[in-house]
Amino acid sequence: MTELSELLSWVGVALVTLLPIVNPVSTAVLLLSISAHLTVAERNRQITRACLYMTGILISFLLGGHLIMVAFGISIPGIRIAGGIIIGYLGFRMLFPDESAISGVGQLEAESKRDLSFSPLAMPSLSGPGAMAVVITMSSSIDSRHMVDRVFAFAGVIIAIIITAVISWLVLRGAGALRRFFGVNGVNSLSRIMGFLLICIGIQFAINGVRDLVLDANFWQG
Repeated sequence: MTELSELLSWVGVALVTLLPIVNPVSTAVLLLSISAHLTVAERNRQITRACLYMTGILISFLLGGHLIMVAFGISIPGIRIAGGIIIGYLGFRMLFPDESAISGVGQLEAESKRDLSFSPLAMPSLSGPGAMAVVITMSSSIDSRHMVDRVFAFAGVIIAIIITAVISWLVLRGAGALRRFFGVNGVNSLSRIMGFLLICIGIQFAINGVRDLVLDANFWQG
């Protein structure tokens, strides 16, 4: 029972953290603007591939997070503070969007591509720097646990990644209906709400990193 509650706890925490960062609503808006040249069947195939790519990318960064930290000499407080800054920055961009962010040459290039699944849908839209920072941060937190707890924690985060991918798939498949239902202003409002949640999550990550740094005896001795 304890193991099940531990698993569900990690699923809940990872899902609440990842979903606003992945932000499938904003990706749905991007999809509508760059896929007019595709048929409905082609667009649906692109959506499925993008969600599969996103799942693979995030699970890879989750499982390889410790190796990345060791290879580059990054500490747990460091990755938490950096991840918090990145998440907060993405939240500010969503809360106060740049209206010209996907216009001009980039927009024309995206519209001319037949395969949009990996770029720009999977990267950097669904599994961008913020999502990668989150899973690496979670990986660093999990590595400090005992073996059994570590297995359940990794399983919980992987389940949350898969659930996030399924939700993203559903939102992207319903992109047209979403826009008709909420309208442009409604979609923008949802994106801003998620941006505010991201800012809160990013600040909390940074606070946790600073707290760990202050409590680290090696930091003061060094």
